[in-house]
Amino acid sequence: QVQLVESGGGLVQPGGSLGLSCAASGSIASIYTMAWYRTVPGKQRDVVASIASAGTTSYAGAVKGRFTISRDNAKNTVYLQMNSLKPEDTAVYYCYAYVTPVGSNTPRSSWGQGTQVTVSP
Repeated sequence: QVQLVESGGGLVQPGGSLGLSCAASGSIASIYTMAWYRTVPGKQRDVVASIASAGTTSYAGAVKGRFTISRDNAKNTVYLQMNSLKPEDTAVYYCYAYVTPVGSNTPRSSWGQGTQVTVSP
């Protein structure tokens, strides 16, 4: 069983900054890609940023240059630093990890519970 626990959401004014973190725990053999997704009511869940185990990153166009994803493989933790936040960044943010559990040869997708980020004056 693998658990992803997010922290760091909240309310911030436009132009402000906020950091999210997500720690993976449980019987983990390997973690491959880690990522952050977000969703708003009525829309699908979209990828915000992703990072491979070796550190290669990718960003959605709407956040490129403002958000930074990073990871600490020793802590099984992924981070998202969000700067110059805009009201349209308001969403529930979900942590994602592609994980091989101990005792398995098959990686599987794991999701966090989601954390609300609200950007408002």
